[in-house]
Amino acid sequence: MTEQVHERGILPILSMVRPANSVMVGFAVIVGMAVTTNSYHTIFTITALLGFLTGFFVSSFSMVSNDIYDLEVDKINQPKRPLPSGAVSVKQAKAFTVVLLVLGLGASIGLGFVTLGIAALFALIGWFYNYRGKGMGLFGNSLVALSLAIPYIYGSVALGNYSINLGYLLALTSFLAGLGREVLKGIADVGGDKLRKIRTVAISHGTRVAKILASGLFVVAVVSSSFPVALNLLGRALPVYLALIGITDVIFLYLAYRVISSKSDRDALKLKSIALGGMMLGLIAYFISGLIV
Repeated sequence: MTEQVHERGILPILSMVRPANSVMVGFAVIVGMAVTTNSYHTIFTITALLGFLTGFFVSSFSMVSNDIYDLEVDKINQPKRPLPSGAVSVKQAKAFTVVLLVLGLGASIGLGFVTLGIAALFALIGWFYNYRGKGMGLFGNSLVALSLAIPYIYGSVALGNYSINLGYLLALTSFLAGLGREVLKGIADVGGDKLRKIRTVAISHGTRVAKILASGLFVVAVVSSSFPVALNLLGRALPVYLALIGITDVIFLYLAYRVISSKSDRDALKLKSIALGGMMLGLIAYFISGLIV
């Protein structure tokens, strides 16, 4: 019986990394590098490969760690996932997190000790969020938003660039929009979060306060998208950036209005999906503009 579980556990344990999510984090590191150097050639370097691997493996570590801490909840809500179904044992999952963490930090060492420190911080944030941060309301939301921003910062630092550039400004906009989306998610998940005793803004202060905060964060994200223009970082890419980021800003301003004016908390489910689309468009705006500059 033990041997059968082991054989079935190979593919399920690999699926725990949620490849699509981890690939996106690795790609975000490369985007941070590309917009920092203003060159697509950066994408095809060993530095970019090590950056991608760092983001992929550290993100994967966080994903598997999340499944370990959510095991009891998943037994009820998602019983077919690898851990609650028995396809993967807790012991196997814990060993896998160690392997993923070593691989992620190992890749970061190839880029320097500063990048190693950032990668370790990224891993610590992921672990702490899974361990306790989920129940810490706005602070927990901030950890998630910070995880969205760190890959872009990592990309800039990996190239030794510590001055204000598009990579850092992309991180700022991503943090603000991501935090707004996390607060918005709390409105949509009030019922389940109450059962799990998660103190979101919507539960601790009411959905009205959560709506005001989410809406305000989307507006501030729009304001932050003007910083590359104000700091004159765009050069010949200015018209392209204004066209692309203009669409993104319209989406976020629309979200801010809809969040505030919505009379049903159920609308938050649809709006958080729109927020994700806006974040992706914003990423594209920074990325394309960074390559044109």
